[in-house]
Amino acid sequence: MTNGHINPANVPDIALKDGHSIPQIGLGVLRIDDDGVTPVVESALEAGYRHIDGAAGYNNEAGVGRALAATGYNKGAARETLWVTTKLRDSQQGYDSALKAFDDSLNKLQLDYVDMYMIHWPTPFDWRSTDTWKAFMKLREEGRARTLGVCNFMPADLKRLYGETGSWPAVNQIELHPTWQQRDVVAYCKEHGIAVEAYSPMARGADLNAGDGTIERIAEAHQVSPAQVILRWHIENGTIIIPKSVHAARQQENLDLFGFELTADEHAAIDALDGPTRAGHDPATFTYA
Repeated sequence: MTNGHINPANVPDIALKDGHSIPQIGLGVLRIDDDGVTPVVESALEAGYRHIDGAAGYNNEAGVGRALAATGYNKGAARETLWVTTKLRDSQQGYDSALKAFDDSLNKLQLDYVDMYMIHWPTPFDWRSTDTWKAFMKLREEGRARTLGVCNFMPADLKRLYGETGSWPAVNQIELHPTWQQRDVVAYCKEHGIAVEAYSPMARGADLNAGDGTIERIAEAHQVSPAQVILRWHIENGTIIIPKSVHAARQQENLDLFGFELTADEHAAIDALDGPTRAGHDPATFTYA
């Protein structure tokens, strides 16, 4: 389901606290150039994806927009079946600057609205999320950004945002994979009704070999790929995932997660892979300008 419509890949929706629902699997488009992203999004739509996760900082919104226009998913009934996320550049945080940046993103995407608009990084060392969030709430009132979310917010950031705006985000997108599970962040989000969305759900491929062959053994038992095992683990945890692939066959494989289930022991074995090292950046110090 996507906004009440059946999607062709039978991907379940995750209900959000704001009344909207998001397809549990989306396509991530980080590190794909503006020209290259167009055929990637087109092939994903053909495969059955109905959730595209982008960002102004990826410098490819125009390419995503060309794909949506070429396939007819930028307007009309088809548009209502698709979930499109984009994110604000850190350098454009602030009230007026966020509103201006949103207009630019919408123009590049060739859309009348986005399904979710997100703060990309909290930059607690240069906190502007309060004024930014007030701009986001204006966009939601106007119906141009239907759901509001954040990325990389730790519990202290979420608590500060709520304390200064009286509002929780509907979604928190964080780095999350078997060897970096961020259980404290996940627990805080669940406590406050915030859906968790995982980027780098396989640690950019590093977790495929995690646990001295644990993932590979589980994959062999189910006759699926190691990637499908990890993505299935996320699905069973109720996490929204946005695996990236530029290859049509891999895109299809990443959707094909509903023909098998992990046993309780297999799920626990993946849980046990949690470790102390992230694959990406530290939200306390990083900015994605």
